[in-house]
Amino acid sequence: MSAQAGFALRGRNPDVLTCIANLSNDEVFTPPEFANRMLDTLAEAWAADHGGANLWADKTVRFLDPCTKSGVFLREITSRLTKGLADEIPNLEERVDHILTKQVFGIGITHLTSLLARRSVYCSKHANGKHSVARSFAGDAGNVRFERMEHSWTGDRCKYCGASKKTFERGEGLETHAYALIHADNIKSRMAELFGGDMQFDVIVGNPPYQLDDGGYGTSATPIYHLFVEQAKKLEPRYLSLVIPARWFAGGKGLDEFRESMLTDNRVRSIDDYLSASDVFPGVGLKGGVCFFLWDRDNPGLCRVTTHHKDETPSTATRQLRENGVDVFVRFNEGLSILRKVVAVETGQSESLALPETKRFDRLVSSRKPFGLETTFNGKAAKSPGDVLVYQNGGTGYIARRSITTGTGLIGKWKVYVGRAAPGTGNRDTYPHRIISTPFVGEPGTISSETYLCIGPFDSKSQAESALSYLSCRLTRLLILLHKPSQDTTRKVYSFVPTQKWTKRWTDEQLYAKYGLSASEIGFIESIVRPMSEDDE
Repeated sequence: MSAQAGFALRGRNPDVLTCIANLSNDEVFTPPEFANRMLDTLAEAWAADHGGANLWADKTVRFLDPCTKSGVFLREITSRLTKGLADEIPNLEERVDHILTKQVFGIGITHLTSLLARRSVYCSKHANGKHSVARSFAGDAGNVRFERMEHSWTGDRCKYCGASKKTFERGEGLETHAYALIHADNIKSRMAELFGGDMQFDVIVGNPPYQLDDGGYGTSATPIYHLFVEQAKKLEPRYLSLVIPARWFAGGKGLDEFRESMLTDNRVRSIDDYLSASDVFPGVGLKGGVCFFLWDRDNPGLCRVTTHHKDETPSTATRQLRENGVDVFVRFNEGLSILRKVVAVETGQSESLALPETKRFDRLVSSRKPFGLETTFNGKAAKSPGDVLVYQNGGTGYIARRSITTGTGLIGKWKVYVGRAAPGTGNRDTYPHRIISTPFVGEPGTISSETYLCIGPFDSKSQAESALSYLSCRLTRLLILLHKPSQDTTRKVYSFVPTQKWTKRWTDEQLYAKYGLSASEIGFIESIVRPMSEDDE
């Protein structure tokens, strides 16, 4: 037994959990190195709150991973506790058995991942098997539980997670993806059903499924990670740390209430923000980056926000999550100081980051489908009398003027068109980048499909060209980025952009001077936003 425990808990080279491929969009395995970053942050918070005490030397602390996949969090926690409890429980076999039976718990998200997690934690898919490093379990599952659950249909959707009945009402041979943590009215009762007794967890940590893989993709897929956060909070742990997409900062389908609850929760004490998801999950296509947060139940206060990008020195600031007048999280620490300067110049005050309605550029920006035409619209090739030119996906076409009933006041005016989707960068968020697709001037007598937003109207070509030059400025596009959660560029993302006088061609040098930006702030802008030339594609 001692030999088994020693083999299971010693350093691994190579670590098998760095080699396995993700199973699906919702089963993205956490790299061990990143899991340990999260555990380091947790241990630092514990020490700060407990007079410097070592979390890993406390044999009473209970840990739960409510969305176990590879078992990496449970394995790394076990490894740390094994070292930390060496003085209090000298016998290795007894120490490992105590940790695995009394302190470390997990809920598998599928049958397959529960087996994988048990293998990682117990060195056996059977917790009570002869190869297991635990010795006191009576059942195969140990403390890594999985029970197949069914969705609860209300109409054609699950009342808990919103899953499509058409996609997820499956036979016994297929996974339902009805995750235990989020399919319960009383989550504490559910924990008692899974683990027995009155289970109170001190620490909840993990990497929940991000979305329902039911036909949607990217920003159109239904997010569910926020449901794990909400249910985990209801368990009232002392600490909660989950890694989730950063899209919730400013957008996300159906995430308005979740964002409000996070930004107004002063128990969220740290956020580590990774601009590129590939820096955390190599090879995973996830636009908008990822973050992990630490929620500290008993110690409310300001939040330490750290931005990570590639090998650059992280930027850290301690601040409130929700700024006065803003309903989103301003992602960049440097961007927040720049936004403050812009608003102060435009409004003459610094108490709020909200621009008055008359000074907001977004009032010039159309909603989606500015002229009522879908992205899939394909106009006719030849022009007939009374037709208007349509800028559409893949080029241009024509449509009869009389058939357009939406946005008619814009047809005869000068305007600027800009794509709804940001320029593609494969499966990565690369910096510096353009933030928006290349805008262009639209002459009177033209319209667009949903592929483009329409900005205007302007009374002359020179005014439209002035607005076009403004959109090409790096500062303007940074202000867009501060409100932009993904590649989808809607009217709302222009909320931080002030209007200007459309009497000249705007340059960044003029804007930097107008708002009194420092050399370091200018350097930050130019590290994030790349130049946009007229022939840029």
